[in-house]
Amino acid sequence: MLIYMIRHGQTAWNAEGRLQGQKDIPLNDTGRSQAAGNGHALKGILGDTVSDFDFVASPLGRTRETMEILRRAMGLPPLAYRTDPRLVEVSFGDWEGHTLAELKVETPERVEERAQAKWNFIPPGEAAESYEILCWRIGSFLRDTTRPTVCVSHGGVFRAAFRLNGMDEEEAANTPIHQDRILRLDGAGMHWL
Repeated sequence: MLIYMIRHGQTAWNAEGRLQGQKDIPLNDTGRSQAAGNGHALKGILGDTVSDFDFVASPLGRTRETMEILRRAMGLPPLAYRTDPRLVEVSFGDWEGHTLAELKVETPERVEERAQAKWNFIPPGEAAESYEILCWRIGSFLRDTTRPTVCVSHGGVFRAAFRLNGMDEEEAANTPIHQDRILRLDGAGMHWL
């Protein structure tokens, strides 16, 4: 299995430290620049093997926009990719749109609970998920991946991939996820390019 994983470019909510989850927030100018930069880098990495790759993105707008900018930067038709709903970001439930600082004022005990067990913490709200729950979706996606793939997704998806590739829960929950770099997953492990 060979997968190049790319996180969507920055949004205004990323810049403000807001929990986005499954809210459909567009890229900002920095995010568009990051997506183009990743496209130029990926073009150099894939070279003439690009036709061997499946291109797939989360169906949310920020990941689709990132994929289209990336493909355009690679000299490829921007819309020639597919989406997979399993790649949607973890749901932060009722916490989406809030910063942790705001939530700490409203419900300090829940924010502390999250800090103590971030991997398994489920925020309030009917659709909310933990990173452990997200692993079920991402594990299914990874098992179904049968050809080299370029995947544009979200920070939580990276966290699930980290865990599914052997990283412990605490490290997977807290490792920084870059928006201007590419993560390579293959039989030898995973590393940032």
